[in-house]
Amino acid sequence: MGKVLVIGAGGVGNVAVKKCAQIPEVFDEIMVASRSIEKCEKIKKETKTKIPMRTAKVDADNVKETASLISKFEPEVVINLALPYQDLTIMDACLETGTHYIDTANYEPREEAKFSYSWQWPYDPKFKKAGKMALLGCGFDPGVSNIFCAYAQKHLFDEIKNIDIVDCNAGSHGHPFATNFNPEINIREITQKGKYWEKGKWKEIEPMSMSFDFDYPVAGPKKSYLLFHEELESLVKNIRGLERIRFWMTFSQNYITHLNVIQNLGLNRIDEIEFEGKKIVPLKFLKALLPDPSSLGATYTGKTVIGCVLDGTKNGKRIRKFIYNVCDHAEVYKEVQSQAVSYTAGVPPVIGAMMIMKGLWKGKGVFNVEQLNPDPFMEELNRRGLPWQTVDFKGKLPEG
Repeated sequence: MGKVLVIGAGGVGNVAVKKCAQIPEVFDEIMVASRSIEKCEKIKKETKTKIPMRTAKVDADNVKETASLISKFEPEVVINLALPYQDLTIMDACLETGTHYIDTANYEPREEAKFSYSWQWPYDPKFKKAGKMALLGCGFDPGVSNIFCAYAQKHLFDEIKNIDIVDCNAGSHGHPFATNFNPEINIREITQKGKYWEKGKWKEIEPMSMSFDFDYPVAGPKKSYLLFHEELESLVKNIRGLERIRFWMTFSQNYITHLNVIQNLGLNRIDEIEFEGKKIVPLKFLKALLPDPSSLGATYTGKTVIGCVLDGTKNGKRIRKFIYNVCDHAEVYKEVQSQAVSYTAGVPPVIGAMMIMKGLWKGKGVFNVEQLNPDPFMEELNRRGLPWQTVDFKGKLPEG
């Protein structure tokens, strides 16, 4: 049906390229581009496919260079799996070349740990004018979590009152401390203030100050901490009658201990300091010391469990549902030489590209995924390695 360009050759980019390569009926040709041509070549070498593949070196901070690459390759869709700092430059390049755009995380300025769609939503008239679609946050959370909510709104509820998104990594990688995706982004996300939406207002709490034990399928009870996550920002706009929405993620005590030490030492700082006559950013220095997330897969065991607990009404009666996915680290490594956190983030943008290229999702402008028909996406999740289940929820959640 067409060409796809994947920008980013980290753990998630690796998954996306290898999943595209499994779908020749949709993707005619694949290009993977990154600052590191070596990483691109490694992915190409590992990918078993008859689909033509190309690699390229690109600086995604440079609009002109990125647009030039897009113009030469002429993809139907660009899947942005670079850093969130580069969302706007890649969107500008897609506008310049008239190309559909997909990402998995919203824009964040380098100088401030602030995740918000406030920079990307204003691109809506530009993409409308270009006659193209920009699909924001099409990973797992955000992404599949939004799709689960849209599916529930369409098929399971008349009105959804409360949503709790729960994210558990019950796996073990064998390292004393490592992050499952880019350490710089991961630590910035976790150490910012927690935030949730209730009764028409955003409420802030100190980082990692609210937690509870959630009984996850397969994984069992795990301490889960309230964080702010970008899907909350769009779901409050697109789910009817919503009164409260929160996001929870599991962290081991070992992880929390290391995180506290990192903060106490100032290694999470994102401002420049001078060291031996050179200026460095402590968090970037820490990133260089930690294991590359794309290298964790070989030793990873256990599973991830991510889903949405939804509380609302149907035919005048209160109901509670839990829609979730379980993904196995070891099985993922066998398939795409990765770990489950990268897999759950890397498969959905491929499905998003399929939706656009097959004409199942149509539109001009900027969209969050819950604004589109969830049904074909939900069907593809089952086909592409991320099967989901829906059960009645009978557990307990924090009230306040």
